[in-house]
Amino acid sequence: MDNNKLGTKPHYQILDGLRGVAAIIVVFFHLTEPLASSHLDNVINHGYLAVDFFFLLSGFVIGYAYDDRWDKLTIGGFFRRRFERLQPLVVLGMTLGAIGFYFTDSTIWPLIHTVPLWKLIVVMLIGYTILPIPLSMDIRGWQEMHPLNSVGWSLFFEYIANILYALGIRKLSNKALAFFVVLAGALLLHFAVTNTNGDVTGGWTLNAEHMRVGITRTLFPFFAGLLLSRVSKPVYIKNAFLWSSLLVAGVLLMPRIGGAQHLWMNGLYEAFCIIIVFPLIVYIGASGVVHHQTENKLCQYLGNLSYPLYMTHYVLVYFYVAWVSNYKGITLYQACSYALLTFSGAILLAYASLKLYDEPVRAWLRKKVK
Repeated sequence: MDNNKLGTKPHYQILDGLRGVAAIIVVFFHLTEPLASSHLDNVINHGYLAVDFFFLLSGFVIGYAYDDRWDKLTIGGFFRRRFERLQPLVVLGMTLGAIGFYFTDSTIWPLIHTVPLWKLIVVMLIGYTILPIPLSMDIRGWQEMHPLNSVGWSLFFEYIANILYALGIRKLSNKALAFFVVLAGALLLHFAVTNTNGDVTGGWTLNAEHMRVGITRTLFPFFAGLLLSRVSKPVYIKNAFLWSSLLVAGVLLMPRIGGAQHLWMNGLYEAFCIIIVFPLIVYIGASGVVHHQTENKLCQYLGNLSYPLYMTHYVLVYFYVAWVSNYKGITLYQACSYALLTFSGAILLAYASLKLYDEPVRAWLRKKVK
């Protein structure tokens, strides 16, 4: 049956809003990151955990939206829906990254001087598919699988999780899924506590180490979200958006724990947040009700802006990082005005991308891709 005839379910408005809150913190994390002397003292130290939160949210929403529809929905129909939702902004982010590539020339990226136009175009076209490029095609020098738009790596793993869900994991019983999630959680905990970095960062390079990190970071939160969508029985929680937003902010803004002497402590904190706190936040968000028009509009705005903001902001962050690299030793206070200008530009770019590109393209795809 045509998947467009399936209809849609009501959105969890608060979960939409939480996605936006996390996306905004990601932008600030990327703006403070180049000012830190090491990974131990970033002002927004755990901002990268927003990716793990996004994975859990995605699993919950996918389970809610599709788990009870497979009697009418084909695998091809599921993939068409996901393609329509995710791919337009993947293409836009890579295109904008390519347009700005040569203009971010800086001593921090010496390879830019040597990259011919044809190679830039090839990397961009590969980026359109969200497939990772090999290290031999790195054109920026950061060893990223998507050097035109750094955040593309998480979309690569998002697609992997969607494929695993559609091709088999959706068929698991709740008990079997729970066993899978517990196993994935144990692997995540082990990695977080024993990792020599003392955190769960990684996943953006096409090598064995980063592929392991990416898969480890994806499997537990995505499928824990799926399990949560199946077994949770939300109860009414007053001011759920406020409390869940504060929890998200608290987790992501938490300073580094344990320092360089006790790296395992920070890993334990991150594992605790991903395994316990993030599911709790999603449960709270799913249990809330938006009563006021202002809160409803805020959640809707944040939800609509979240994915465009995440997929386009790093295009501007490249310029910001290049500027910071030209002023070694610059303080957060000195960089504040430029950081706020970059943040404002990221919000405007995301909104323009949403209204002028993403919404029209997705509407066109809904008509053409059936």
